[in-house]
Amino acid sequence: MGRPQTASREPGQPTTLQGSEQPAEQPLERALVRAYRHLGQREHSVAELRRRLERARTEPEVLEQALAILAEQGYIDDARYARMLVEDRRTVDGWGEQRIRARLAQAGIDRDLIDHALAEGTQAGELAGATALLERRWRRPPADDRERQRAFGQLIRMGYESDVAYEAIRAHERNAAST
Repeated sequence: MGRPQTASREPGQPTTLQGSEQPAEQPLERALVRAYRHLGQREHSVAELRRRLERARTEPEVLEQALAILAEQGYIDDARYARMLVEDRRTVDGWGEQRIRARLAQAGIDRDLIDHALAEGTQAGELAGATALLERRWRRPPADDRERQRAFGQLIRMGYESDVAYEAIRAHERNAAST
């Protein structure tokens, strides 16, 4: 990603974006400043940034122009956004595939990009993530059916499929028995 274009001005000259021959239009400048501010806080999908700029009442043609500039500069990229979200949610938050898929869809990511980002993880990786989550939250494996049901429910709420949740509970029990 390159540096954001900044406004520059010589005394007596209209404001222009660096590298541009024409005077910068105030609405475009405002839209870019607002977008850079949002992107400075965290990564955004194109749809998320579009919604933020629309809420700021940015004119549609200015909005599209700003998004094109940001994409050209490498600041917004839905494929990168999807890969990063999948990695972060799996490793940091312990989310399962279903929950990640729902979050990416909410961010306006195309279904093909979601499928591709999730395909990079394997079923074994999903099971390992679910097992690790159980081991962090349940120091001892569930002792009876009631506790197993609670652990199972927790994994389902985290977005794991039922077969992965079931296998993770069994793996947690095996791991505890072997130590």
